[in-house]
Amino acid sequence: MRSSSQSSGDELIRCTATELSKRLHSGEITPVEVIDAAAARIQEVNPSVNALPILCLEQAHDEARKMTDQKLRAGDKGALWGLPLAVKDYNDLAGVATTYGSPLFAQNIASHSDATVKRLQASGAIAVGKSNVPEWAGAHTFNPVFGHTLNPWNQGMSAGGSSGGSGAALAAGMVALATGNDLGGSLRVPASFNGVVGLRPSPGRVPRGARLPAFDTLWVEGPMGRCVADVALMLDGGAGFDAVDPLSFPHHGESFVDALSRSELPKRVAFSPDLGVVPMEDEIASLCGEAAEHFRDIGAEVSHLSPDFSGAIESFQTLRGVLIAQMMESILAEHRDQIAPEIIWNIEKGLAVTNSELLAAERVRAGLYREMEKFFGEYDLLLCPAVSVPPFPKSQRYVETINGQPTQTYIDWIAITFAITMTSCPALSLPIGFTQTGLPVGLQVVGPPRGEASLLRACHRMEAVFDLAATLPIDPR
Repeated sequence: MRSSSQSSGDELIRCTATELSKRLHSGEITPVEVIDAAAARIQEVNPSVNALPILCLEQAHDEARKMTDQKLRAGDKGALWGLPLAVKDYNDLAGVATTYGSPLFAQNIASHSDATVKRLQASGAIAVGKSNVPEWAGAHTFNPVFGHTLNPWNQGMSAGGSSGGSGAALAAGMVALATGNDLGGSLRVPASFNGVVGLRPSPGRVPRGARLPAFDTLWVEGPMGRCVADVALMLDGGAGFDAVDPLSFPHHGESFVDALSRSELPKRVAFSPDLGVVPMEDEIASLCGEAAEHFRDIGAEVSHLSPDFSGAIESFQTLRGVLIAQMMESILAEHRDQIAPEIIWNIEKGLAVTNSELLAAERVRAGLYREMEKFFGEYDLLLCPAVSVPPFPKSQRYVETINGQPTQTYIDWIAITFAITMTSCPALSLPIGFTQTGLPVGLQVVGPPRGEASLLRACHRMEAVFDLAATLPIDPR
């Protein structure tokens, strides 16, 4: 066994969260060593990608020293004990700024950690900084406070969003785990663009902070990691009930990590390149179609079909507009000149929604849930691309054409993820390969409601088939 004194920083940043956790729990390495390694890596590569614009390394080191000096037994250490964590700049971390990527909140210091972060900290995670986000919402990470986050695979390209800083920090080896949240694809899109894993859990699986409308089910909090096992580990540390979130529920029974080793695997899966409703770049459709066929390698029968997603795109746009208007109407009234034009459009769209449009959108959402209920009566998983396009140049505000077809709004290019949002099903972006230009591509794998354990298990097994683990972390290029 390698002694802790022999563990170099370079070696530690190349370990997955799962590997680090085992070594931390055994006492082979200490939280101080892990956090110092993360800090050194951040100082080395963060200037190249701007993934973590807000750092709290001194506080992280103090927390790591405290943990190291406690000399706890393995059984007394939380699931995430000693692991370096990036907290998305939409989540509150006590004593650290939460800016939402907006100049209006550039000096907004959180008085306490929100329900999502508090639970992770209680499980032993150590926050090292805040990860960059788009201004208020969106899927391309740039804002007037901190600028662009760059894709570590190609610094001229977008890191996706809105959890783009989290995805880039993971890919470049700055942190072991990262928080994300997902309304229309903000865990899945950056996971695909950065070659990491992002899980959108079922609504209520991970508690949300009080800032969000209490009974909304479109916006969820979730984990990001370099591999499926890391995401399962983070879900073990983050899932559960919190009184601040009325939709949250307790997690009883088997841990998500333990569920990975069970023998049950999907018997029937279905693949669709576009869910029948979204445009798709040919290269992405082809790569994801080839990846779907590999589910045969774990014994699954692969069909080519899709549930009926008619009306999903328009209905999501309606419901998203209403949600954003609910959260930001007063900010628009007072600070219109300091809000991005895309966000103004979204707020005004929500304010203009009629009762009949809202009722129609809710009917579509209810119908989609029933459609998925019927689908999962016959199939174990639905497979489709995680994004319609590969990472695009960072100079573009958003994607304007897909496979030669013009987009109508600034989020049309993530329609394949927000269509799945409408179903309330858990969905994971799994790295499956690269474009001809060397950019990562993710396959979106969708499971039944509250079916995270079986979804993670299938993706964990498929991860071994695709065999991409050695590609991370990468040095930004």
